[in-house]
Amino acid sequence: MVFRMTSQPPPVAELSAEEARRTALRAQGLLGAPDRRSGVRGVLRHLGAVQLDTISVLARSHELVPYARLGAVGRRAVEEAYWTPDPARPPHAFEYWSHAACVLPVEEWPHFAFRRRAYRSRPHWNHALPDGTYDQVIKQLRAEGPLTATELGGAKNGGPWWDWSAAKVAVERALMYGEVVCTRRRSWKRVYDLAERAVPAELLHDDLDDHECLRRLVRQAGRALGVGTRADIADYHRLRGEQFDAVVADSGLVPVRVEGWSKSGGTAGRANAWADPAALETSPRGRHRTTLLSPFDSLIWERARTERIFGFSHRLEAYVPRQKRVYGYFAMPVLAGGRLVGRVDPARSGETLVAKQVSMSLTDRKALRGVAEALVAAAGWVGCSDVRLERVDAPELREPLGEELARALG
Repeated sequence: MVFRMTSQPPPVAELSAEEARRTALRAQGLLGAPDRRSGVRGVLRHLGAVQLDTISVLARSHELVPYARLGAVGRRAVEEAYWTPDPARPPHAFEYWSHAACVLPVEEWPHFAFRRRAYRSRPHWNHALPDGTYDQVIKQLRAEGPLTATELGGAKNGGPWWDWSAAKVAVERALMYGEVVCTRRRSWKRVYDLAERAVPAELLHDDLDDHECLRRLVRQAGRALGVGTRADIADYHRLRGEQFDAVVADSGLVPVRVEGWSKSGGTAGRANAWADPAALETSPRGRHRTTLLSPFDSLIWERARTERIFGFSHRLEAYVPRQKRVYGYFAMPVLAGGRLVGRVDPARSGETLVAKQVSMSLTDRKALRGVAEALVAAAGWVGCSDVRLERVDAPELREPLGEELARALG
């Protein structure tokens, strides 16, 4: 595939920083009335990718993403929207490498053919594999049906995190190549099946060339973001900048100029971003969601974009040594009034949601009220009847935050 640099075309519209922020919020389903009829599957289809992660504090990240947009959606409904418990039924989604390990709508299977081909072109991947192991795993799945890595012979060799067994390496390699697919989980374990058996026949193909795959994913990412720079949109599905350049002219996205985004590229009078044309048709208005956000939420998963749009520096500290953490193990940004007003590092103790650490980026009463309302709503969702504050970084905010919390609890 030939890649060509995209010249910076003249913008079809100019957006203020405020308009860009609201456009991004609406595109991500966090401004305006939630689409409850489409539910969790609608959220997944619109976002195009929901990131997975093993960490579970209040809930796992893939549960927190629809919660942030729909409110107290049942956790069983979330699981059933992503994974198909009955292998006889066609799947709603599959797991694959997008922004990271993600749940993806099953309709997107053909558009990741470019990535499957890329993985097949470097067959050794990161792990050595004994001769015959790959074929044995495929043979076992064909004979026995869907299986976990444990059922295939064990997931680990007994060492640290990535000390995978040969069977686990083989089945993960088969998943990357597209010969195997995961369309459901059992006790958080991937259940692997042959793609030829699990993926609907009309979708099971690699017929699309790289250009068409990339064009589709750039278009989808632009819609999910509303407006974004070249880097923002490419990063959504972990594409390279030159891959974006090769297809953006055919993607349907339009060039725009956003106030204050000059450092993201573009000279005076030239475009420095791309937008979904549908997002420009009407002014983004509606009620803002007030909610805790997963650190892996697609609204904020790209740090440079989050700082540019919200003036908010966000970093997950779960893998930072305890003594070096600033905001806490799983600090969740708080969205209120269309702003990221602070962070909460949560935990559960019986029927109490514990705010182990609250760090405010905005300190007005409205921001404090937003944090209190987000805490109370999250507590109710996970079955807690009370909220307890442990630490507030700014001591002078502890009393007014406590007052807002008491008011929210009623």
